[in-house]
Amino acid sequence: NTNGLIRQYFPKGTDFNKVTDSQIEFVMKRLNTRPRKTRGGKQPVELFLGKAVDLLTA
Repeated sequence: NTNGLIRQYFPKGTDFNKVTDSQIEFVMKRLNTRPRKTRGGKQPVELFLGKAVDLLTA
């Protein structure tokens, strides 16, 4: 699950007061471009952009 993926970058007990915005941005980009088996191998960002295009063209 997503919590486990986040824990790969920020182990349990991480003090998030010491985590920089750029570190969080890096992890967000990594996770959002990581293919997901439960989504047919698609990346979350692909799915989001596809839905956004559908909404804009509807």
